[in-house]
Amino acid sequence: MRDVAIVAFAQSNCQRDAGAQNEVELIMPVLTEVFKQTGIKSAQDVDFTCSGSCDYQQGAAFAFVAGVDALGAVPPIKESHVEMDAAWALYEAWLKIQMGHAESALLYGFGKSSPGELPIVLSQQLDPYYLAPLWVDTIAFAAMQARTMLDSGEITEADKAEVVARSRNNALANPHAQLKGDQTAADLLKEATYVSPLRLHDCCPISDGACAMIICTIEKAEEWGKPYAIIKGIDHRIETHHIGSRDLSRSVSTEIAGEAVGVKNGKVDVAELYAPFSHQEIILKKALGLGDDTVINPSGGVLAGNVMMASGLSRIG
Repeated sequence: MRDVAIVAFAQSNCQRDAGAQNEVELIMPVLTEVFKQTGIKSAQDVDFTCSGSCDYQQGAAFAFVAGVDALGAVPPIKESHVEMDAAWALYEAWLKIQMGHAESALLYGFGKSSPGELPIVLSQQLDPYYLAPLWVDTIAFAAMQARTMLDSGEITEADKAEVVARSRNNALANPHAQLKGDQTAADLLKEATYVSPLRLHDCCPISDGACAMIICTIEKAEEWGKPYAIIKGIDHRIETHHIGSRDLSRSVSTEIAGEAVGVKNGKVDVAELYAPFSHQEIILKKALGLGDDTVINPSGGVLAGNVMMASGLSRIG
């Protein structure tokens, strides 16, 4: 397996409402920044480009095509798209490099969730026969999961509040974070219940924004003369979406993926976890076998800002 280097990353601020800015205007600044970091001029200077977004957010089929305008209409480039988070664009580009079809790749993800009702939009990814017609939203599902964990004694209300307090405090050092502050867990526990047993702070915010990344072979990174981080392994798993067929308090897919890449084989210094609800960070930490000496979500994580279709790639960046 070829080592692949991450040589550039940029992200926009996480905004609750980007107002009149369209997707192209959200994307262009982060593209400009990664070009600047690597010293290249445009997408024509890499072998492959891949983006991640969701047409359901924009309410139109093939809406991602508008985002391509941020790259420039001519000359033509080798371009692809994933209808999911840009972390999967990274995976597609990583495979291109593994197969020898590219030496470098530009990735970007973007989402403007403010015009719609994101929790309802996301309900359409559920089982189309039994769940999606009920319009059960993400917050309701997360609340059921949290209730399962509370009733079993796996977590307490204070555990959830501690996760949020740390997230908000870590986010103070992140200029791109949407939610930040120095609240204590005790302060947070005084807040009203939102969707039982979740309080509003237990839920990630809705954010508009974008991010971009450039990856390449080690040889290309050294040719560019830029510092880089190496991707040493990737694994992905999925669980059934039938909620009655699994234990909601566990993430078996995370356990298997973590074992496959050797997370438990040595100390993990830092872990950026995609946990849009406070109790889910606890699930992922346990699934990966992370100890208290691992710094979790130093950026504040997605509890501090969650740009749909970009937040996954941002965890890597």
